Amino acid sequence: MERVNKILKHPIFLREQQRIKAFEKNRIYCGHQSEHLLDVARIGWIMILEEKQNIEKSVFYAAALLHDIGRAMQYETGEPHQLAGILLAGQVLEDCGYSKQEREAILEAIRMHRTDPINEKNLAGILYRADKKSRACYCCESEPLCNWSNQKKNLIIQY
Repeated sequence: MERVNKILKHPIFLREQQRIKAFEKNRIYCGHQSEHLLDVARIGWIMILEEKQNIEKSVFYAAALLHDIGRAMQYETGEPHQLAGILLAGQVLEDCGYSKQEREAILEAIRMHRTDPINEKNLAGILYRADKKSRACYCCESEPLCNWSNQKKNLIIQY
């Protein structure tokens, strides 16, 4: 997990987390800050273990920590965050020692995390599912106002 901890201290990651925090200061719905990122990482890791998938822990954690890094840019420009974050995430991954093959897989998972590969058992599919399952709708005060359908909301704990 040494490389994962490097991500947490990387200047680009820290800067973008601060920018996201500022943009979401008055947001009443789910946020995209460190708590969410770690929830995605831990839920995804549980899925990987339960489904007996061959995905390295530091690779999944990197994808989870970086999947929303483009959020501030989306708030500024309207560019979808899964695309806006690719360059930022790529630089962080390279600086933190991820191989070219690992970077390509992680960046593809980030790019795909807004599509619906729900049944896929690969890095992208697990990131997608963990991202959705990380939302604590069952105890959210804004749940009645949320535009997610009741079918999509997490009204019970699964992970």
